[in-house]
Amino acid sequence: MPLKGIKVLEFVGLAPGPFCGKILTDFGATVTRIDKVIENPLDVLQQGKRTLSLDLKNPKGQQLVRRLAKKCDVLIEPFRPGVMEKLNLGPTDLCTANPRLIYARLTGFGQHGRLAPRAGHDINYAALSGVLSMLGRRHEKVTSPINLLADFAGGSVMCALGICLALLERHNSGKGQVVDASMVEGAAYVASWLFMSRNLDIWWRDRGDNLIDGGSYFYDTYETKDGRYMSVGALEPQFFELLKQRLELPEDVCQFGDEHQDRGRKLLTEAFLSKTQAEWSQIFEDVDACVYPVLDFREVHRHDHNEERKSFEVIGEIVAPRPAPLLSRTPGKLPKATDDAQVEWIDELDLKPHELKDLVESGVLTFPERGAKL
Repeated sequence: MPLKGIKVLEFVGLAPGPFCGKILTDFGATVTRIDKVIENPLDVLQQGKRTLSLDLKNPKGQQLVRRLAKKCDVLIEPFRPGVMEKLNLGPTDLCTANPRLIYARLTGFGQHGRLAPRAGHDINYAALSGVLSMLGRRHEKVTSPINLLADFAGGSVMCALGICLALLERHNSGKGQVVDASMVEGAAYVASWLFMSRNLDIWWRDRGDNLIDGGSYFYDTYETKDGRYMSVGALEPQFFELLKQRLELPEDVCQFGDEHQDRGRKLLTEAFLSKTQAEWSQIFEDVDACVYPVLDFREVHRHDHNEERKSFEVIGEIVAPRPAPLLSRTPGKLPKATDDAQVEWIDELDLKPHELKDLVESGVLTFPERGAKL
């Protein structure tokens, strides 16, 4: 896999940090998690990672981190600015000992600026990025999406990208560097096309009244007879004509123009309510009209296309997406837990038996339970 041989030290926090580590794990990196001894957070992104529970406030725990960091390529930390410095584990300390270390700092507001030390969540970061202002229906309040935009797209994915870029640059310079991943800036960067197209006709109106934000009846979702939904994205005229044909709409139905939107939305609403989602899926199965069913997590892996590509894997009761993108020679894969993971990191720490016993008995180090933690 592309990241085989890369060693990562991940300090456990909320979901964005663990997902960043998961991306690296899924593509071959060896990730060791530094977990908290007492706290047991909601955590379902630890598969394939080795876990070391340490008391970071104890100097002995800090020394163990320094030992690991000397042998690592990447460190991921999700704490507010200054926390790692107070523990004497900041970039100045660890990168001096290991000049090749990529030190990734994943936070909401970044490492400097007036809001850097403040708390926040996805909705706040999306709000300050400017992107949240564009989400929602016309004449309704701004709608916060599930926490994908800032936490995962702007946070985890952008941080993983920064790490890979820094690793690539290190190949040329031989030097590590700090990756300052701000979820506010990451969310804004993901929305670059929206920012740069504000002077085009598709975005000049208020929220929910534009071409692809709910303002057009031919780019929306519609309820079906059985209470399910179909997605319609017939933007181009050729797709719209096929949509009209399969829905058996009147010939005089027009696509563009404000004066045609209410009638078009009414016709599509009535049409889709006449049949079930399965029936509409069958009707549009062999035609490029950009009409597809809205699937939920329980069924997505059973869709014919997803089955053909093996896009999902069922692990117990969980449906897990395959790592993306798909590489032709070195694809990522969902890792499995290994029974010798604890032995591996103990060996890397070069701990003598009496040292290990002392660390465990003093509470500096604990052995975490296996499996997902709730």
